[in-house]
Amino acid sequence: MPEALSAPLVVEFPFTRSLGPVQSAFLTGLRERTVLGVRTSGGKVLVPPVEYDPVTAEEIRELTEVAATGTVTTWAWNPAPRRGQPLAAPFAWVLVRLDGADTALLHALDAPGPDAVRTGMRVRVRWAAERTGAITDIACFEPYDGEDTGRAVPHDGRFADPVTGIVAPARLDYRYTPGRAQSAYLGELAHRRIVGERCPSCRKVYVPPRGACPTCGVATTERVEVGPRGTVTTFCIVNIKAKNLDIEVPYVYAHVALDGADLALHARIGGIPYDQVRMGLRVEPVWTEDGRHPDHYRPTGEPDADYDAYKELL
Repeated sequence: MPEALSAPLVVEFPFTRSLGPVQSAFLTGLRERTVLGVRTSGGKVLVPPVEYDPVTAEEIRELTEVAATGTVTTWAWNPAPRRGQPLAAPFAWVLVRLDGADTALLHALDAPGPDAVRTGMRVRVRWAAERTGAITDIACFEPYDGEDTGRAVPHDGRFADPVTGIVAPARLDYRYTPGRAQSAYLGELAHRRIVGERCPSCRKVYVPPRGACPTCGVATTERVEVGPRGTVTTFCIVNIKAKNLDIEVPYVYAHVALDGADLALHARIGGIPYDQVRMGLRVEPVWTEDGRHPDHYRPTGEPDADYDAYKELL
């Protein structure tokens, strides 16, 4: 049995979203060193604010300014900060109920060690030197000796040049181990062969193989070479350029049912204008020099496949 592969993998993308009036006021307020919450019909002040009451589901818009000081309600020590976290040195993750608020805000507390942190301790916001209208405008919390002011005063939420949208980076670092079936599949790809596995019960061929039939739930071990040609079953046109991906937009990403396979795989379609890609288009893989997998699929020049030949693979 071949050794299972293992490799580090990073999934990273920017998440872009627009802001409604409540979130816009909250983030713009942070830029201006003002912390805003929202008051529910029951009188509770929620920080950070939400647009709908979590109890009644009614829309809430009554903004309230609270203090930049508060009390730690619970905490956990972080001895080894990771990339992108608020502080480079060890710190505590804390939930802080700001004075005037009824809920707690999660952020970092700058403390010399876990012995210096306790539930009930008083803290205050340390503002970032440069603020842009993001949660990172609060650099962290720091210990504070003052008393609870209970401050909660109405605020109209109006600021000059309000923040109307944010881009939040999302990143996941992990080690991926594909297992026996997919390790063998990747090994064959390195030799420019596409190999799936056949279910001993339903006889369907799955590419890439999972090691078990998703329909019958039985193990699969019989290897079957498929393709290399196939048929476009469905597709989409990508108009947003991905970070660190050297492909000009627009381009087409499609499901391709390889000849002999009973499951369509994902692939980019090239060698044809994006607006000429269609369901039923016959394609073949294009390999780059030293490539371990097809770079993209291109038209073969064959007549389009009949719909009945791939309708079960949509």
